[in-house]
Formats: sequence, C-alpha cells, structure tokens
Amino acid sequence: MLINITGIGRRRKLLYIILLLLSPVMLVSCVSSPQSSSSAIYQMPERPLRSRLYSYENRNAAKGEGGKKLFGRKGSACLILPAGESITLADIKGSGTIRRIWFVMFKREPKFLRGMKIEMYWDGAKTPAVEGPIGDFFGHTMGNMVAFQNQFFSSPGARTFVSTVPMPFRESARVVVTNETDELNVVYYELSTTEDDNHGNDMLYFHSFWRRENPTELRRDMTILPRIEGKGLFLGCLLGIRMNSCCNRDMWWGEGEVKMYLDGDSEFPTIVGTGTEDYVGDGYGLPVFNEPYQGCSLLIEQDPNIVIATSLYRFHTPDPIYFYKDIRVTIQVMGGYLFSRMLEVMDEDPTIRFMKAGDGTEYYTREELKECIAKDPGYSAVVERTDDYCSTAYWYMDSPENQLGPIAELSERLADLP
Repeated sequence: MLINITGIGRRRKLLYIILLLLSPVMLVSCVSSPQSSSSAIYQMPERPLRSRLYSYENRNAAKGEGGKKLFGRKGSACLILPAGESITLADIKGSGTIRRIWFVMFKREPKFLRGMKIEMYWDGAKTPAVEGPIGDFFGHTMGNMVAFQNQFFSSPGARTFVSTVPMPFRESARVVVTNETDELNVVYYELSTTEDDNHGNDMLYFHSFWRRENPTELRRDMTILPRIEGKGLFLGCLLGIRMNSCCNRDMWWGEGEVKMYLDGDSEFPTIVGTGTEDYVGDGYGLPVFNEPYQGCSLLIEQDPNIVIATSLYRFHTPDPIYFYKDIRVTIQVMGGYLFSRMLEVMDEDPTIRFMKAGDGTEYYTREELKECIAKDPGYSAVVERTDDYCSTAYWYMDSPENQLGPIAELSERLADLP
C-alpha cells in the first residue's frame, strides 16, 4: 500500500496514517452489528429469515394479516390492560431473535413503572429468564422517567420504553406484561423479530433480574446479581440509589466498589473497581450524562448541594465479563465524608455514629475528628453507609432458566420512592 503524505505536517501525517490504518475497522464497526445475521447491513443473510412485528394490530405477526380491523384503518393500535391481568406481547414457535421492543403506557406514575411487570421465557422454560418492573427493565428506575439513550435502551421523550438488546432463542419465546396495580392501563407495543435464525451451539440466552435492598446493612455489600451457575457473559446493570435521609446532607455517597466473583471466588472477588462513579466512567462526583456504555441518567436534588436519589448504568460491551462456572456481582455501600461535616452532624444529632471502613468495630469519635481537623480542615475518609439500592442485572448464559425468581412483591417495590 503506497501512501503519499508529501506536504502534510508531522502531526497531520501521524493522524492521517492512524486513520488509514483504522479505517477498515471503523467501516466494519459501522455496518456490522452483533444483532445482524449477516456480516454487513447491506448484505442478505445466508439463509432466508422472516422479519416480523408483533403488535396489537397483528398479535401473532402472521404474514399478510396485519391491521385488518376497521378496514385496515388503525383499528387495534392499543389495548386496555385491566388491574391484575396479563397480556402476551409475543408467543413465538421455532427459532428466532427478538431485535427490538417498543412499549408505552398511558399511565406512567411511579406505581405503574414499578407495578407493571415484564417476563420473558425461552424454549418452553417454566420460569422466566427476564423478570422485573417494566420501568426498571427499560432503564427508568426509582419511579422516575427521563429522556436518555444508550447502547441497548432508550426513551427519546421520557415517555417510552425501548430495548434493542438482541435476544435469541432456539425453540420458542414468550413475552408477557402483567398489570399488578389496582388500576387499568392503556398499552401500546411493538416487538420486532427475525425468525428461522440458525443459532449455533455457542448461542447464549438473555437474562435480567431486578432486586432491591431498602435499606442495605452496614458493611454488607448490596447484591446486584445473586450467585448463578453456568457459563456466559455479564452484560451490565442499572442501579437506582436513594440516599439515607439522616446522613445524605452534602456528604458524598458514591465510594462503593463494584465486585465480581467469578468461577469459584469465595471471600474475595477477581474483579473489583475503585468507586461507584468510577464504575460508570466519571470521577469526583457525578453530573447527568448519557453515553453508549455508561451513564448517570437521573439526579434528584433536594437543593444544589443535596442529591437524594440517582440512577446509573454500565454495559460491559468494550470490556466483556465472561464466566464459565458461576458469577456473583455486588457493590459496596460507602461514602466519603469531610471530618468537619461529620462533626457538624454529630453536633446536630448525638445519636448518629459514623463507622470506619474496616472490620466494623471502629467508629469515629468527636475527639478524633477535632484532632484531625486541627491538623488539616480538609481531612476526609471513607465511611460505611446504609442506603436504599435497587438493581437490574443483564446477562447472557447457556441455560434458558436462572432459578432466581420471583422478584419482590409490589408493596416492597413501591415503598419510599423519591
């Protein structure tokens, strides 16, 4: 390959060479997709695939049967889902891949975000591989909706629920939404698939599970993904955090490290991060931001200095987390406090104590804090906390069942939302 770089400045020469070297990779990444059955978006697949859309206008996605009601003039765009009832968005027989899910409901208050539940079953399994509140599953946590977009989920106007996670299956797929609230709701949905996909032996099933700890316990890490056995890939997670009212103040809450216990790890993990905001790619605090693999999509503030709740997400597409026997994922619940602020809080409420990071036997004393402040007013340290954490874990594994369900009852899901 001959490259003529005559007349180009040194820095431009280097940039030009780098771009030429990277251009084939960039081209492939632009036109290829892990969701595509062909090597490029403009190439036909090696075997014929059926493109189908499940909606209330064509519930079985039958060929040539869509939109027949009202002479084809939008006769069944939506449905009424009564309290306590379920709707099957898709019941598919044979192999295929769910490519996109779009969902919207007329009532989107917190009780519906947490009270409408989504479940997905693969290959005739009796228990769901996916189970969670519909809001949290699609990226809206703590009972709040915000506009955001990342690699796998989006909500352009803070009203809709969109997933583009590829979800393959060999024999069948069933997607169910249940209204567990005490009121009816109006639902629209579109579920796009390709069918008759030829999935190889290395295919993994998509899984997701929601859980909450309200409140967490001192020195006991919050569990994002309980231990599961099998082999697969941890895709990522969504975290919702409501700060403890007695010590949120203007105290930093996000020192907890994410831990991943892989393939037989017991007391200590193989993978451990350096802090909560570090896990989503930021540092020294968190603004609102949305990027493909990481983000802080929500900050609820009591005033400019006091954050009372937040929502974070992280996807491990660039840094895949593989497991071959088992996996468990947790996050520490810790904060970083100025000694001066700890002393002020203890002056206001003498019953409040601050546990040191360590074995759980030591607390900061007023005398110790005063002595350190006298030496350096800016002194700070990591402190154990208790907060309200919820998580939605996403992963792929070699089995269509994970044995984790069921999720918490509706009353627990709705309690203490900010």
